[in-house]
Amino acid sequence: MSLSVSIYHKTEYVYDRKVFLSPHLFRLRPAAHSHAVINSYQLTILPPTHYIHWQQDLFGNFIARADFSEAINGMSLEVRLDATLNPYNPFDFLLDDFAQSFPFFYPARIQSDLASYTEILDWGPRITQLVQEAKALNGDTIGFLVELNKLIYRHVGYTQRMQVGIQTCEQTLESGMGACRDSAWLLVQVLRHLGLASRFASGYLVQFIGDASIGSVDLHAWAEVFIPGAGWIGLDATSGLFTSEGHIPLACTPRPEDAAAVTGTTDPCQSSIYYHSSVTKLSTGNSQAVPLS
Repeated sequence: MSLSVSIYHKTEYVYDRKVFLSPHLFRLRPAAHSHAVINSYQLTILPPTHYIHWQQDLFGNFIARADFSEAINGMSLEVRLDATLNPYNPFDFLLDDFAQSFPFFYPARIQSDLASYTEILDWGPRITQLVQEAKALNGDTIGFLVELNKLIYRHVGYTQRMQVGIQTCEQTLESGMGACRDSAWLLVQVLRHLGLASRFASGYLVQFIGDASIGSVDLHAWAEVFIPGAGWIGLDATSGLFTSEGHIPLACTPRPEDAAAVTGTTDPCQSSIYYHSSVTKLSTGNSQAVPLS
């Protein structure tokens, strides 16, 4: 059954002095390949002393670039969007014959196109051992992906991590703990070690419990793997499951830093960050399609 929801997300930056900001990039608009139907969308950036330009990056993600015209002592961004979440079967696809079982090899005609998604950036004894464990899962491709996702889930416990950036795979495996972005990057790199093209995905995760009208929505990260015939398949290592209608991608890129929700710098200062998000169910009559802005 389809579900109409209203999402609100606000992030506020407070600086201890007036500072000049570099051009900032905001990756907070749902990607074109999202399963969710976006009925309305609004991004508001304050203070209003800025110029905003929408663009698309090399990977097709929507980016808002804001250029600030004067020094400011704080910045806030608000996202309001209404969406229809349509349930879908994550296994409803038909693989190309040669990709029915793993391992398989991509055809030569697409190998160069996938080059940036097969780049291995993390090496070490722990990930090498994990890759060897993964190779023992060979079999039908879908069953292999299910078990690989579960393997990462078993190796890495979830923790909220406030530090900026992504842990290396060795750090994540050594501690056995990581934020969603750390588990996602680990899965991306394991897939690449296995010869599979994969990308890092960031977006919103919407969840409701039972018939509750108020749910939870948070910025989240997961991995996507390219399987011929199916296209990009989402794997959420934090839950050990395939992605569902509650996953709304905002940016999908070969490297995590290119999928960050906000990118930019300020003059030297001390800053505080405040974050709030909410999601509520809408009745059918409350959701109205309007042009994205």
